[in-house]
Amino acid sequence: MVLYKSGSMLYKGVCQLVTENVERLAEEEIIPAFPSRSDSEPMQQGQEAELLLRALRRVWDDHTGNMSKLRDLLKYMVPLFLVSNVCVTHAYQDRVYTKSNDVPEIWDAGLDLFLKYIVRPPIQDHVVSAVLTLIQIERDGYVISRSAVKECVDVLLQLAVDQDGKTVYKRDLEPAILSASEVFYKSEAQRLVSTCDAPEYLRRAEGRFVSETSRTHHYLYSQTGPPLLRTLEQYLLTQNLSTVISMPNSGLDSMIDLDKVEDLNRLYRLFTMVPTGLLTLRRSLKDSILRRGRDINQSSITTDIAEDVDVDIDEADAPVTVSKGKGKGRPRAQGPPQTLALALKWVQDVLDLKDRFERLWKQAFASNREVESALNEVFTRDVFTPYANITVQAFEDLVNLNGKAPEFISLFIDENLKKGLKGKTDIEVDLILEKTITVFRYLTEKDAFERYYKNHLAKRLLFGRSVSDDAERGMLAKLKVECGYQFTQKLEGMFHDMKLSSEIMQGYRQHLQNISPPELEISVTVMTSTFWPMSHTASTCVLPEILTRSCKSFEHYYLSRHSGRRLTWQPSLGNADVRVQFKARKHDLNVSTFALIILLLFEDVEDDGFLTYGEIKSTTLIPEHELQRHLQSLACAKYKILKKHPPGRDINPEDSFSFNSGFSCPMQRIKIGTVSAKVESTEERKETRDRIDEERQYQTEACIVRVMKDRKQMAHNDLINEVTRQLAMRFQPNPQGIKKRVETLIDREYLERCDDRKSYKYLVRRWSCSLVYDTAYPSVPCQGMNDPRPPTLLFPLASLVLMEVIMLRRQSLGKQIVHRDILRDLMAWGN
Repeated sequence: MVLYKSGSMLYKGVCQLVTENVERLAEEEIIPAFPSRSDSEPMQQGQEAELLLRALRRVWDDHTGNMSKLRDLLKYMVPLFLVSNVCVTHAYQDRVYTKSNDVPEIWDAGLDLFLKYIVRPPIQDHVVSAVLTLIQIERDGYVISRSAVKECVDVLLQLAVDQDGKTVYKRDLEPAILSASEVFYKSEAQRLVSTCDAPEYLRRAEGRFVSETSRTHHYLYSQTGPPLLRTLEQYLLTQNLSTVISMPNSGLDSMIDLDKVEDLNRLYRLFTMVPTGLLTLRRSLKDSILRRGRDINQSSITTDIAEDVDVDIDEADAPVTVSKGKGKGRPRAQGPPQTLALALKWVQDVLDLKDRFERLWKQAFASNREVESALNEVFTRDVFTPYANITVQAFEDLVNLNGKAPEFISLFIDENLKKGLKGKTDIEVDLILEKTITVFRYLTEKDAFERYYKNHLAKRLLFGRSVSDDAERGMLAKLKVECGYQFTQKLEGMFHDMKLSSEIMQGYRQHLQNISPPELEISVTVMTSTFWPMSHTASTCVLPEILTRSCKSFEHYYLSRHSGRRLTWQPSLGNADVRVQFKARKHDLNVSTFALIILLLFEDVEDDGFLTYGEIKSTTLIPEHELQRHLQSLACAKYKILKKHPPGRDINPEDSFSFNSGFSCPMQRIKIGTVSAKVESTEERKETRDRIDEERQYQTEACIVRVMKDRKQMAHNDLINEVTRQLAMRFQPNPQGIKKRVETLIDREYLERCDDRKSYKYLVRRWSCSLVYDTAYPSVPCQGMNDPRPPTLLFPLASLVLMEVIMLRRQSLGKQIVHRDILRDLMAWGN
């Protein structure tokens, strides 16, 4: 037939033979293997499905073996032609004929016939159903023969249904698998949500992902994996993210409370699989931290501050034991029982919360930067931005939800630097300070913290309460790194004053060796008035003669070496060591200067004599609130050096006092504490807030003028943004507040509106006022030790903008602009 070129007859004959064979195989091998019924046991269904798939594979192997032999046979039924002495073989029948007659080669024709007579209804439907049955049985937890499914899938992948190469698998089996998976996992998600807690749901969901990945790898086509996993992500994760993470008693909050790091890590891994998962996790983490933060803040809320007695005993004599006292000797707390402990507990709770979430961030959330940012933000703004920092967001909000945060953080540092660091190594000290700086970093009202910290630092330095000078300077260095040199300039000036005071006292003691020294030895701290936060007004207190002579001696020595300066004594900040003779023995008392003045009044009083409250007040001229505090410390606290008549806890104008000669105590040295409020009262906090708000107004005006002086003209929104940016290092300005300051500067002709009414123009300011120079104090006199530089050096160093604001302020208050006042304000504001 080949020689006589009867290719058509041969080709059709072979196809007919193949057709008859596949029809026979279908009837004898595949159709008898159809499953009997679908309501049988899963294992029986699996066995029947496996038999069908293996029958299909046997038929495929038989068919492909036959087609391979036919192809090889027909390839050699060709004539031989000698061309240039070279023997060339032509597959005439399977190549030349098929191409010239536009019919498929015999192998391809065999595949087409298999597709036509085997992969057809009802065989096709039964095969797909068998595969789906085995997959479902495996999903239900039973073991199946994966090899049977794999063999069937390989068959369907080799059968193309069009010229583009689309296979039977892609046309029939894969859509059926994805559709069945969608139905299954939709129902599975609903079942798991209703029957499982959050950790169990996550474990089962993760198990489903693992099993489907394994299924795709072992017997499904690799390209089926991504759409199959997307189905799982949609129904097991995306649709139930919020439900799972907020499950009561088992959701995110519960896992954090019970420290379930493994479950949290599983939650993180699953949630990061879907686009909205990480955003949901960030929001939930932020809400969780905020809820915990509100609980912490709620515990520190009170309407008033209880007074406490600060009683310390010299460590050389006995262990320190702070006793609140009982009965009549204990000062009565005014208002709710909020003490220093609440402030310290608030900061410690925030630090513990921060440590907990940082540990979870590392162990459970793989140190993810987006999670970290959300956590940190909760520790200021309740604003959610998709890629903002979530740990930072959360903790910023948490810290700034408490209006007392600046004071509490300063108190925490104060307590640790006073006595909390005793016995700790340098590494432990640095760790505590670093943690505190972490909380400070989240504060938006850093100017308020500066005011409180300055007060606490001043008391530590003046009263010698700091346990480590290195720790103090280390804390100062950390604040400088966070906020810059300007923030710590005055604080460093306080340390500089302490160093200069030590040198001055050395010189003074050497000076006393050459003269007749006063009978009372004193140690003086000379403070620059612009560095220290205390009031610099002269005290009305009348010092005893013995104190006055010592003060005059030092004053004469100091002014002889520093001309043009003025000293103002501040007895409210001093203390004294005095030896007192009681009937039983002598005791060395450490008391405040005011307490010493009060005790010296009883030196000339008979043993059974007494002094009334009015007599003490008129003799000493101590301010009334200070007098009451110190009398209460001497007569109503643990160590009753004086007797109060009548006995009681409060000091009244009708009371009288006598010396308690019968006082006894096993310790030689005793420190008499002063009744004081560790935390600000409501009135004090309001006063502090008013001062801060006033300072912010001037700072905002100075910033506006500085910006406009540089830019000359700016749009309103640009000006607001620039001023906000420059002031953000100290506080978060309110746009409405900036607008009010702009209006004020327009009224005072610093700025003017442009014609478009949307921008401002800077006006050159020309002063028409007169500057009065005070010749009485040519070297910048202020209350306390002042900058030794002459005025001619100070003016070039001062900001012209700051001078304008200060002079404007004094004009608005109706005050005369005096040279020394301008310089004093420059030193106070310029820092």
